[in-house]
Amino acid sequence: MTEERSAAATPIPSLSSASLRWRILRQSLLPRLKPDFADILSQEQTKQISRKPAGGFGLISNCLVEPKQEDYTGATVGPLLSTGKKDMLVEYTLPSCRAVTIMLQQRRENSVDLKDFEISKKQEIDNTGIVCLWPSEEVMTYFCILNGDMFRNKRVLELGSGYGLAGLSIAACTDATEVLITDGNPQVVDYIQNNITANAVSFGATKVTSLLLHWSQGKVCHLGQTFDFILAADCTFFEEFHLGLALTLKSLLRLSKTSRAIFFSPRRGKSLDLFLQVVRNLDLHVKVVENYNNRIWELQNEFMEQENSSWPNYDKEHCYPLLIIISLESEFLCLSLSS
Repeated sequence: MTEERSAAATPIPSLSSASLRWRILRQSLLPRLKPDFADILSQEQTKQISRKPAGGFGLISNCLVEPKQEDYTGATVGPLLSTGKKDMLVEYTLPSCRAVTIMLQQRRENSVDLKDFEISKKQEIDNTGIVCLWPSEEVMTYFCILNGDMFRNKRVLELGSGYGLAGLSIAACTDATEVLITDGNPQVVDYIQNNITANAVSFGATKVTSLLLHWSQGKVCHLGQTFDFILAADCTFFEEFHLGLALTLKSLLRLSKTSRAIFFSPRRGKSLDLFLQVVRNLDLHVKVVENYNNRIWELQNEFMEQENSSWPNYDKEHCYPLLIIISLESEFLCLSLSS
């Protein structure tokens, strides 16, 4: 029997889920070491135990594209972005009447390294924005495109945006006046700016910019502006950022009957409830909506009932984003939603 077959046949040890996830991290960070085969988890085992999404809602079609090349005349053809070994280009076809595509430079799967953790520690911020495109961002993008009329002539701020798919899609598919796409991780902001530059032709008259914005460093008050909509996807998991995030909302949300913060966040244990309590303590008003779109709700039920096998480690508590509407006044909590 070969070593490969021996490794594949090794059962998952009777360890806790947390211990097995540490093993996944070790495999990712130390790939050049030759581990004991008993420590190796197969791809299928990894998908089952990992909290990283091994699937998605499939709401936005996408495909890998090749980096730019030169044709026989020497002219540059293909995407505007060029990538290193860690990066890839992904083209997203947005579900809008304009048939818009967005090109994103993002990390390849399992390309996080120790340097990423060092930068996160130095900046006192997490590195989840460069791990992958998270399902909550996909859902928020789909939702915002479907309800694009609410952004007409509005100023939009996206917090913790990762690669910026939602913000870029709003800029490309709606008549927003301005979209500011932010993250607290400087590596992530570099990706955002590259993606803004590469897709600029799609934005029309909408002003699109990026900004390094750390919620807990007291910089939000220096922006000198407020926003009609503040968006965030899966930004409530880390409890140490709850107060800074809530204060950011209170500082930057415009006082208007049409102004709202729109979050998409799974419950993730008690983390979402704890964040919402912090928000309420600041006299902000909250509405939680579980079923906000027919298609997304049907997909969620299929995953729960195992009628759809495309997401093997689906867990509603960790994967299904609730719609959170936050406003400065209680009468501003309603949204007219497209189903």
